[in-house]
Amino acid sequence: MGFKLGFNKQKQVVGITMDAQQIGKKILPRLKNKFILTTLVFLLWLIVFDRSNWFDMVGEIRAIHNLKNEKEYYQKKIETDRQRLNELKTNDENLEKFAREQYLMKKPNEDIFIVEE
Repeated sequence: MGFKLGFNKQKQVVGITMDAQQIGKKILPRLKNKFILTTLVFLLWLIVFDRSNWFDMVGEIRAIHNLKNEKEYYQKKIETDRQRLNELKTNDENLEKFAREQYLMKKPNEDIFIVEE
């Protein structure tokens, strides 16, 4: 037949190889059929050269997945910000604490010392 079998030390088959001539003899006659050749050219065109080719589709699917992840992240962030805003609107102590921590605001008779770790 012309096949070559590769074996490892345990006598297990690890590979089957064919000569290039044998591959050519089996595939080339099939490629001469105009219907198969036309189908292969059409598939190649769709996969590689078409406006909506396979490579672009894979990239767009990845982009959609990333955008969905970002959407979930921002929806969670919006919800936590809404809760924090509600806390700031309802409690004056939280509002004062927020103003002191975020904007370093102080009362007129106070001094602020910033300690960096």
